[in-house]
Amino acid sequence: MIGAVDIGGTKIAVGAVREDGSIAARLECPTAPERGFAAAMQRVKAMLRQAAGDGARYEGIGVACPGPLDPFTGVIGDVGTLPGWQGGNLEEELESEFGVRAAVENDADAAALAEASWGAAKGASRFIYITVSTGIGGGIILGGELYRGVDGAHPELGHQVIDASGPLCYCSAHGCWESLASGPAMTAWMSEQCPERGTLTAAQICQQAREGDAAALRAAEREGYYLGLGLANLVTLFTPGVIALGGGVMKSADLILDRAHNVIRRICTQVPAEKTELRLASLGADTGLIGAARAYLHRYH
Repeated sequence: MIGAVDIGGTKIAVGAVREDGSIAARLECPTAPERGFAAAMQRVKAMLRQAAGDGARYEGIGVACPGPLDPFTGVIGDVGTLPGWQGGNLEEELESEFGVRAAVENDADAAALAEASWGAAKGASRFIYITVSTGIGGGIILGGELYRGVDGAHPELGHQVIDASGPLCYCSAHGCWESLASGPAMTAWMSEQCPERGTLTAAQICQQAREGDAAALRAAEREGYYLGLGLANLVTLFTPGVIALGGGVMKSADLILDRAHNVIRRICTQVPAEKTELRLASLGADTGLIGAARAYLHRYH
């Protein structure tokens, strides 16, 4: 059994995961980042003990956490959704408590490992996982191995610049992919077009599109266009066999993906883009938890 910890900005999920990726036990609690790193670690340790059950022992522990972080030391960087946690050492905290090895990965990389092993990209050696939600992130698998940048850095796929005249992102770029195609990007565009409607979530906009609302349909069309531009860049740069798409916005893939496909076909003229298959991620809401366990197995097996 692998102990698994999935840390998000609003909640922390903890579980016991079998070596086939199935979840034996699962618990969660609010992240409450304002209470500090140490308090969160106490909650995580208690939940790990509870998930293991009486007398059970973990083989190891995997952690999926937003970046920036150092995957080889487990030290958290300056994560916007975890203020005050900078310098916290996830690996050290868990190894000293449970006496087993721990592996820490960026959450998008962990999800990519899970989808490549047990999900939508099983068997694919060249694979990119993309999550489209509050932000846009992803992980790259090449030759069956997780791609890392210099010093083990995680490539920030969501911050590739798509339109330099676009909106300013917190990353300091104008018109990066996240600022144009994330859920909040849909919300911001709809608010500009129809201020009288107030603030609508991406899910609400997509529901209105399904009901035939003209402005919402334009928003979905725009989402598909900008999603497609970012994907087209990835296809041209990496020519992967599979790209799997997850995250909340992809629950409305039926409204968005046809447009994205068309953009890819039109732009990717220098590579065999027709051989890159777009699939929906298949592991669902527990991708992060399963990915945490997969991160441990990938590191130590």
